[in-house]
Amino acid sequence: MSVQVVFVHGIRTSSTMWRSQLDWLAENGIPATAIDLPAHGMRMDEDFTLHEALHTIDAAVRDAARHGPVLLVGHSMGGLLSLAYAGGEDTPPIAGVVAVSCTAIPRGAALRAYRVLARAMNSLPQRGQWLTDRVLAATLPVDTRGDFAAGGYAFDAQDAALSSLAALDLEAALPRIRVPLWFVNGQFDQLRVNEALFQRLAPHAELIVVPHATHLVTAMRPTVFNAVLRLALAVVDARSRGRADRAHPRGRAAPAPDYW
Repeated sequence: MSVQVVFVHGIRTSSTMWRSQLDWLAENGIPATAIDLPAHGMRMDEDFTLHEALHTIDAAVRDAARHGPVLLVGHSMGGLLSLAYAGGEDTPPIAGVVAVSCTAIPRGAALRAYRVLARAMNSLPQRGQWLTDRVLAATLPVDTRGDFAAGGYAFDAQDAALSSLAALDLEAALPRIRVPLWFVNGQFDQLRVNEALFQRLAPHAELIVVPHATHLVTAMRPTVFNAVLRLALAVVDARSRGRADRAHPRGRAAPAPDYW
């Protein structure tokens, strides 16, 4: 059974932010699903709630787990939700987690400042879309520049989504994550603020810092990020096959896929 990948997008954007990764995985014959959280993408007409967001992740994971071990990959808000889900009191059916651009505890002064900034952007003409477009044009490669906007921007859901994140108890969740875990940050990502704390809470996790990248590391350095996925896939696959061999010592395992 091959490793299945489930992607969870960040705030405001949608499943389209993962187009580069989905294309690469498809070229390599690796099954993958990118979900839209409530109030985002194809679900823009819904309200955002923490319960429904976590339920959406759970439904996608459980569906994928019917076909093989699941690697859960989340960016920014999606990364925080994925960590909270992975470290829930009821252990979910996942085999690994890649948490991208999300090593920050979402509460207190930092969260309040983020919400103020988001409201200020929304108050600008066209909700600051012109500024966002200029920043993306200056920082992202042509091939990935349109991926964040392709599914639309969830401007109306942003404040509700940000405020709901304060209810996540990541200090409790992170120590409960027993599967392979990677924290992936761009060198200049503003959400690296609690990077050391996250490492203390999950000492088995591996930290990967991508040089010359910002918060949008998946689109800014897609080849590098896909290499991280390749590593995670290989680790999850090897662990899964090892468990299968121990469970059936007389059987012969299928050849490992060539992720490299």
